[in-house]
Amino acid sequence: MRVVHVKNEAQREACLARLCAEVYGHQAGIAPLATFAGVLGILIKQEAARVLALVDDDAQPVALALLALDENGEGMNVMQLASLTEDGTTDPAVRLVSELALRAPLRVDAVSEAQRQRFEAAGIKRWFDGKSGVHIGLGPKHPASGLDDLPRTLTVDENAVAQSFKRDRDAFEDYKRRFIRGLESFPTSL
Repeated sequence: MRVVHVKNEAQREACLARLCAEVYGHQAGIAPLATFAGVLGILIKQEAARVLALVDDDAQPVALALLALDENGEGMNVMQLASLTEDGTTDPAVRLVSELALRAPLRVDAVSEAQRQRFEAAGIKRWFDGKSGVHIGLGPKHPASGLDDLPRTLTVDENAVAQSFKRDRDAFEDYKRRFIRGLESFPTSL
């Protein structure tokens, strides 16, 4: 297993489309498309987000993650995470986070105790209580020592993107076409 930074534009769009579909579910309405469009149109364009994959020995993707930089460009937050396969022993998404935590200044946000336990299994050991019951975990390479010196993570306002689709039908159709094309052309190897 190894981690791959998906830089090829077509493969990145395909992986991001698949990740959004996995995270939100295939019947989730506009949310996956709004996230897809916002990440591509804002964060990727500004080089503030990366799509990473954990691939097996045949270079087949088994887990995907979307990482976004913080305001200072010092840390990276796991925005989305999904396992694409299950081998019964190890959750590939946990393994991907574990690999990333060893290499990058990683931050994770857990909204439930189950998510926190999943990230703890991936090696995230420093935890802080954030707003609205969110647990903020930091990997060993993250420079922050507490909530006070933790920069804000760059993100996308999915509601604003969805509203923009109502005003710009051409943009909506373009992103919809790219999203569907991405799902249909998801790479079997990276």
